[in-house]
Amino acid sequence: MISKREFLQATAAASAMLLGSGLGPLGKVAAQQRLTQADILRFDPLGALTILYVADTHAQLMPLHFREPSVNLGVGEARGLPPHITDDEFRKHFQIAAGSADAFALTSDDFTALARNYGRMGGMDRVAALIGAVRAERGDNNVLLLDGGDTWQGSWTSLKTGAQDMVDVMSQLKVDAMVGHWEFTYGADRVMEIAKNAPFAFLAQNIRDNEWQEPVFEGRKMFERGGAKIAVIGQALPRTAVANPRWMFPKWEFGIREEDLQKQVEEARADGASVVVLLSHNGFDVDRKLASRVKGIDVILTAHTHDAMPGLIRVGETVLVATGSHAKFVSRLDIDVKAGKVAGVRFKLMPVFSDAIAPNAAMAALIAKVRAPFAAELARPIGKTESLLYRRGNFNGPFDDLICDAMLAERDAEIALSPGFRWGGTLLPGDTISWEHVTNATAITYPNCYRIQMTGRQLKEVLEDVADNIFHPDPYFQGGGDMVRLGGMGYSIDVSGPMGSRISGMTHLKSGKPIDAARTYTVAGWASVNENTQGPPIWDVIAAYVARTGSVSIAPNSAVRVTGA
Repeated sequence: MISKREFLQATAAASAMLLGSGLGPLGKVAAQQRLTQADILRFDPLGALTILYVADTHAQLMPLHFREPSVNLGVGEARGLPPHITDDEFRKHFQIAAGSADAFALTSDDFTALARNYGRMGGMDRVAALIGAVRAERGDNNVLLLDGGDTWQGSWTSLKTGAQDMVDVMSQLKVDAMVGHWEFTYGADRVMEIAKNAPFAFLAQNIRDNEWQEPVFEGRKMFERGGAKIAVIGQALPRTAVANPRWMFPKWEFGIREEDLQKQVEEARADGASVVVLLSHNGFDVDRKLASRVKGIDVILTAHTHDAMPGLIRVGETVLVATGSHAKFVSRLDIDVKAGKVAGVRFKLMPVFSDAIAPNAAMAALIAKVRAPFAAELARPIGKTESLLYRRGNFNGPFDDLICDAMLAERDAEIALSPGFRWGGTLLPGDTISWEHVTNATAITYPNCYRIQMTGRQLKEVLEDVADNIFHPDPYFQGGGDMVRLGGMGYSIDVSGPMGSRISGMTHLKSGKPIDAARTYTVAGWASVNENTQGPPIWDVIAAYVARTGSVSIAPNSAVRVTGA
C-alpha cells in the first residue's frame, strides 16, 4: 500500500485531507495468479459515509476487453498533467508496476498479452456484486450510489429497447442519482418519460427550456447517508446540442452555467448540506477549471472523457474522481464528516476483474432476461480479426480504421470520415467479430452512412473545427472528444497552433497527391447531426465489408503526423 506521503508526492496534490492510495497492491497479487474479490474490495474504511460511483458504462452489460489510450494529449494548463499521461509515464506517476493487473487495467502497453492473462473486465453482474459487498459492509443507510451518465447508449439491446434494459439494471442496482449526455439522443420525450418514472433522480442544473429559461430537470437533490446531509448537483454535458443532433431535443439549451452552479452550492449549504457533490459530465479538464472557480464543492465526480485514475486530484478544497468507462471500475469514496463539514476523504478505484468476482445472481438473471430476445442476433459471427481492434486515442485506432475501410469500399468513396467516439469494446487478434462487437461500436439513434461531395477546402474546415473543439487551450471551449477519424486521407496537426491553423499537409493517400482545396471529393461518413440524413445504417456497412473480407487485418496507421505536443 502506497503511504499517504508517497501518494501526495506522486500526485503533487498537497492536501490536509487523507487521500487514499488507489488500486493498492493488486498488481503483485494478480501477477501471482491469486487475485480475488476480497483483494479488490479490501479497504480501510473512514467515517460513516461511503459514495460509490460509476460512469460512462455505455450500456455494456457483459464483461469485455477495453484498451486504454496510448495517446491522450493535454493542452494549455492541462499539458502533461493527469489524465494526459499514458503508459510508462502514467505508471511512474501512480507507482504502478509494468505487467501488473493495475497496468493492464489502466494503460495500453502489452495489452494483448496482459488481456490473455488477466481476462475481461466489467459486467454489470460483477459491478452489482462489488456494490452489494460494500453495502453489506457499510450498511445501506450509509452508502450513496451515483452514476455519471453515458449509461443508456452503446449496445444493440439498449438501442432496441429504447434504453429500458439499462433503466432496469440501474433500478436493480438501486442507483440514487444520475446525469446525462448520450441519454439525450433517445429524444426529449423518451428522456422525460424515464426521468419522471425511474426510481432514481435524473439531475441537470444546466439545462433550460429555450422559451421561458425554466429548468427542465431537477438541479440537485439532498440525501441523508451516514448521519450527514449530502447535496448532489447534476451537470449534463454542456455541449450536447453541438456534439449531438439538436433536433432530438429542440427546446432545450445547455451550457456550463457557472453562476447558476455557484447558487446551487450556496443554496445546498443553506439547506444544511455537510457534503456538496457535483455529479458532472463536463469532462475532466472542464471540471478541473470549474473547481478553481466555483467555491464550496467538496467532491466532483467527473465523467465524459473516460479517464480512469487511481488517485484523487485536488483543486483547492475540492477533490476530483475519475472512474473510467465500460464498467471497468467502481470508485469508492469514504468521507469523514465532523462539525457539519468534510474532515477527511479516502479513495479506492476498484477494478472489475470479471474472473475474480462472483456474479450477483439476481443481476445475472436480469441481464440474461433483457438479452434473451437478441441473443442469437448478438452472437452471429461476421468474420475474424487478425489485428488488435480498439478505438481509444486522440487521433485513430484500428477499429476506427476498420470502419473507415468499410465505408470507402462499400460506399465507393475516396475519403471516409468517422467520428472520434471513445465507446466500444476491444477485440484481440484471432477473435471472431460478432454482430455484438460491430454494434457495440456503432449503436446510435442516427446511424445513417451518407455519401456526399466535399471540396478540399471544406474538408480542412471540418478538421480545423474538430481540432479546436479538442485542443482549444481553454477547457470551457473543449468538447472533450477525439479527432475525427479519416480513411483515404492523411494530414499533419499542430495541437498547439492557433484556431484555424492547426491542420496542414492534407494528402490523398491513394494517389499520393496533396488535397486540392478547389477539387470535389466523394466522401462517406456517419453519425451526422443533420436531420433526415440518408444512407444505410453504419452497422450494415461494416458487417457487409467484414463478411466479404472474411479476416480483417489493419495495418499500422501513420497518416496523422502530430506536432506541438
